[in-house]
Amino acid sequence: MTRPDKRGFWPLRDLPVLFWLAATVVITLVHPFVPAPRWLMIHLLLLGAVSHAILVWSRYFTDALLHSADEDRQGQNRRLLLLNGGVVLVVAGVPSDVWLLTLAGATAVATAVLWHGWTILRQLRTALPARFGPSVRFYVAAACFLPVGAGLGTALARGLGDPLHTRLAVAHAAVNLLGWVGLTVVGTLVTLWPTMLRTRIAAGSERASARALPVLVGSIVVAAGGAGAGLRPVAALGIAMYVAGLLVMAPAFADTLRRKPPSSFPAWSVLAGVTWLVGALSTLGLGIALASSWQRVDEVFGWLTPFLAAGFGAQVLLGALSYLVPVALGGGPTPVRAASAVLDRGAPLRLVAANAGLLLCALPVPSVVRVLASVLVLLALGATLPLLLLAVRASHRARSETPPADRGRTPETHGRPAGQVAGLAATGLALAVMTVAVGVAVDPAAIGASGGASAAAGVAASGGTTTAEVKAQGMRFVPDKISVPAGNRLVIVLTNTDDDVHDLVLDTGADSGRLTPGETARIDVGVVGRGLEGWCSVIGHKQMGMVLAVEVTGTAIPAADTSGDHSSHEHGPAGSSAGHFPEVDDHEDDAELDDTASTPATDHLDLMADPAPGFEARDATLPPLPSGRVHRRTFVVRDVEREVAPGVTQRLWTFNGTAPGPVLRGQVGDRFEITLVNRGSIGHSIDFHAGALAPERPMRTIAPGKSLTYEFRANRAGIWMYHCSTMPMSAHIANGLFGAVVIEPPDLPRVDRTYVLVQSELFLGDQGGEVDMTKLAAEDPDLVVFNGVANQYDHEPLTARVGERVRVWVLDAGPNRATSFHVVGGQFDTTWSEGSYLLRRGTGGAQSLGLQAAQGGFVELTFPEAGDYPFVSHVMVDAERGAHGLFRVAR
Repeated sequence: MTRPDKRGFWPLRDLPVLFWLAATVVITLVHPFVPAPRWLMIHLLLLGAVSHAILVWSRYFTDALLHSADEDRQGQNRRLLLLNGGVVLVVAGVPSDVWLLTLAGATAVATAVLWHGWTILRQLRTALPARFGPSVRFYVAAACFLPVGAGLGTALARGLGDPLHTRLAVAHAAVNLLGWVGLTVVGTLVTLWPTMLRTRIAAGSERASARALPVLVGSIVVAAGGAGAGLRPVAALGIAMYVAGLLVMAPAFADTLRRKPPSSFPAWSVLAGVTWLVGALSTLGLGIALASSWQRVDEVFGWLTPFLAAGFGAQVLLGALSYLVPVALGGGPTPVRAASAVLDRGAPLRLVAANAGLLLCALPVPSVVRVLASVLVLLALGATLPLLLLAVRASHRARSETPPADRGRTPETHGRPAGQVAGLAATGLALAVMTVAVGVAVDPAAIGASGGASAAAGVAASGGTTTAEVKAQGMRFVPDKISVPAGNRLVIVLTNTDDDVHDLVLDTGADSGRLTPGETARIDVGVVGRGLEGWCSVIGHKQMGMVLAVEVTGTAIPAADTSGDHSSHEHGPAGSSAGHFPEVDDHEDDAELDDTASTPATDHLDLMADPAPGFEARDATLPPLPSGRVHRRTFVVRDVEREVAPGVTQRLWTFNGTAPGPVLRGQVGDRFEITLVNRGSIGHSIDFHAGALAPERPMRTIAPGKSLTYEFRANRAGIWMYHCSTMPMSAHIANGLFGAVVIEPPDLPRVDRTYVLVQSELFLGDQGGEVDMTKLAAEDPDLVVFNGVANQYDHEPLTARVGERVRVWVLDAGPNRATSFHVVGGQFDTTWSEGSYLLRRGTGGAQSLGLQAAQGGFVELTFPEAGDYPFVSHVMVDAERGAHGLFRVAR
């Protein structure tokens, strides 16, 4: 049987890796709007693009190194389909928190890789002895690790408590990144590296690889086992052993590099990737060894992951593809040369921009600079995608134009002129410098040139620098006081070790930017000559005590006056003038100085106004009882601007876009599985009063982009409140994160109509703004409303007919005020509150249902005649604040 031609275009081989790379770019661009964006970016790249490339190219190199071929192209197609289908299921299942989907996807991926590894092992055992057979053994070993990593990843997706989650996350990364990806890369580079450089393979490289393989395999087992068992020194030892295994192969790698330095994009990209791998692993091993806890390991690991993914994974993948794709397309030396030339376009510029951008991200630069540097890296790496498509077109065009006589010749390569290389590299470096400049221009506080009051206060610089490391944790800055000698420059390194989003804003205007859990920012305050105040600007955090004081010690030396008049110049730490501005003696209010300042929402408040055309009141009807006894729902937290009274808007935090959130309904004994996805701007959580369980894990705060599953059984009847329990809880409830769960008592009589009314308070900030914390602390609401909007049922009344029995479930969501629910002109013949009947149908009656915050119940009544019957909170000042509506009763 003849060997099939594996060159030319092969859709299932060539297209998926481009798809996964493109998906990575897209998710990176839209990451604020998708769940678990960081996880998605890393797994689309490594699990999607890199794993597909491994299945394709390790198969290719096995055939070449063993001088034999597995002719089962149909089997290869099936493995690729199984792998990519599994990846699709995993990247859909984890962000949506559908664990069975994740399990199915991980099983498919593991099956495809095991099948792939078995195919290579079978070919290795039947082939004649080959010089580079040890390289093929790397592929077999790599294939054995991926299923283990898939199993660990599936367990992580199911949900584990810390520190077990962190320990298994490190083990998962060690097995997948160092085993599946790392072993494949190292084994391939034994022969691919000298081939890229177009020089002979170094003598003894095959023996070095044979010695290195057991060291590398053993190191992965030690690192993963140590992490899984919670033994940090053992995990650090495993990482060190892996670096040692790489060093076993380093002489042959370096000898090849010495004889023939890189001159093309593929070789330089691979070299840069390997350098990032060694640097990141060395840092990770040291970080694990010195860490005081697994929480600290999680911080180090989380910080390094993007550099391992982008610096190592992406650069090695793009470099290898840029070399191998032209060869795989075939057609002779001219088409290969044409495709390679396309992929080499702008190589020095792309390489320097990508790696300088990554280096900026690794340094303690301001957050704006880090964001812009990330964009630079994305553009530099992403440029390879369109070049790959252009290379395919160039190959096809050259193939059609190449004379048959030239198709067997070895392709010639010509290096780029040195001046052109230097110019392109300088341009890449200039882009990195421009990134810093633009970032500082956008955020002048990053260099102390803020619009707030000067930190120097006319004090001369001493030449010294004070660096203070501060942690944000537990609604506190630790430490919350910093002492600085007068005249010293102050640098604050802020690390968010909490579960929530935090920032640090100083009264100079310097700002760290919002930090998600694990992130670090560097604030260069400049020369300090006076006491400073700082605080977290996230709503409610300052009021909870999240403040920082900077105290000045020693004797201050006045700065020399070199201006020639009595005005002063302020200087940042670099010594450049911050500018000279005329003094403002009357200290006008900021709103007067800025004609674009927001206006208070109360300026637009008119409770007698009619709503705008097209207004629709929230449907107050109790939703139907769902089928089954297990109820699964997904609650997505979103920041949404909503009208809360005619012409008055607020930026609310919502469950599924509404405040209150969705009404859930069930029976005693029903089980609820709620997936909470945080797509808001800060950390949030959820607490269901309808279930009884330990709060530590299900009610924990999750950062933006994260998700959790909250399971509870409703064992008792009532109308139960649910709400965000992130501190300060009053702010999260007042700004919209609350709702109701109706669990009906057994044998509850049928009625003709059932409504649900949830009372809550609104403390209006600016128009389109968020809750006013000063009003909230003073318990001074602007609005008290039913179902989120003031007086909405005056404009769209609830309906009934004469003689119909109407049940109204009422919940007081607060966060602070009680209610006394009353229907004007009606009398309740049944009242039920907090789990028991206060009044049953008979000769007695009730005029109101009194509830404290977070209490609920229901009332029943019939209407004797047609007409409009107002319903209110009989705390009358609240009825006049919007807790008012109508029943419209027809005959």
